[in-house]
Amino acid sequence: MAVPSEKAPLFTPATLRQIAEQFGTPVYVYDADTLRAQLEKLKRFDHVRFAQKACSNVHVLRVLREAGALVDCVSLGELERAVRAGFEPGQDPAQIVYTADVLTKDALDRLVETKVPMNAGSIDMLAQLGTRSPGHAVWLRMNPGFGSGHSKKTNTGGESSKHGIWHEQLPDALRVVDHFGLDLVGFHMHIGSGADMTHLERVCDAMVNMVVDSGRDVRAISGGGGLSIPYRSHESNIDPQAYFERWHAARQRLEVYLEHPVSLELEPGRYLAGPAGVLVTEVRATKSMGGNHFTLVDAGFNDLMRASMYGAYHEITLLPQDGAPRATRPTVVAGPLCESGDVFTQTSSSELDPRPLPEAEVGDLLVFHDAGAYGASMSSNYNSRPLVPEVLIDGGKVQLIRRRQTIADLLQLELDIDQRG
Repeated sequence: MAVPSEKAPLFTPATLRQIAEQFGTPVYVYDADTLRAQLEKLKRFDHVRFAQKACSNVHVLRVLREAGALVDCVSLGELERAVRAGFEPGQDPAQIVYTADVLTKDALDRLVETKVPMNAGSIDMLAQLGTRSPGHAVWLRMNPGFGSGHSKKTNTGGESSKHGIWHEQLPDALRVVDHFGLDLVGFHMHIGSGADMTHLERVCDAMVNMVVDSGRDVRAISGGGGLSIPYRSHESNIDPQAYFERWHAARQRLEVYLEHPVSLELEPGRYLAGPAGVLVTEVRATKSMGGNHFTLVDAGFNDLMRASMYGAYHEITLLPQDGAPRATRPTVVAGPLCESGDVFTQTSSSELDPRPLPEAEVGDLLVFHDAGAYGASMSSNYNSRPLVPEVLIDGGKVQLIRRRQTIADLLQLELDIDQRG
């Protein structure tokens, strides 16, 4: 079930021009009110745990924490970000949960120290944690044997996915839990981004069957993430109420079986952060190549990887310098990287996908919409390009929440070696 999309500009052209002038381009801009509004739509779940890999800026985490969200982390760095943002280990329910398929040695040390619960995606993780921290609180992330997603690269279920403990190996996982006296909080199941309602119902049924087959008295279940957002103006929003109703029905079945209340968690990332952010970039060149017209901007796939990685679509708006209307023409939008794949308008099979866009001139701005998730958090220093700044607008206040990285910052990591002699 879906509801019509109501896309509207997050920021006025004047605001984005001012931010671009003050902080330069490319620049990410987030809206705190949108973060809160997206979280509010999921309020019927007992706990909403933000998958911070979507947008891990400490200031974004603080906005969501203050609005009532919990947080999920998938690395030691994300764990430290969560703590810095004010999430406290040792709370009930746990404000921080560590989810992974591999437990690095440094992350293991920190989990043992902080007692942050672990959501285990492999049996080896359980043994490694149990050896160091018997009785530690754990979740089991289960792979039910099927998956769904808008791309093979975002499908997190089925035999081709590395994620989770294979459903047939549940008895093996439980033996390790028992051997080390680990505290089994509950089960987690996430089959992929963009999962539709038909697949969701399969997941809910699989969750109920998993708990029943385990014979364990769990306190909670988590539906994972995967809530989609409309990237195109004609696409529909997912219905949060319908999403909740399916998970709530599964929870109720388990409460009857277990004869006590069961907490219901959700772990959205894109749903909260995606609509809250845009990437603003400046046009630096235009040219025609045979039948293709190119608009070249100063943002590359190192700044916004989704188009090159998945063929993902982002709506694009032109902000002309003079504010005058422009005639449209089929346009390929590409970046400055020394890489043929540095194209923002391409299909999932890497074919050019020209868009009807107003004809741009050097100095105009382009705005990539719905870029708050997997934008800045997936950015890199490819071509030795510094990471771009991030800006948060909250209550009309414009705040720089990550400064632009400098080339000196990049070089220092290498020059430090010379200074050490």
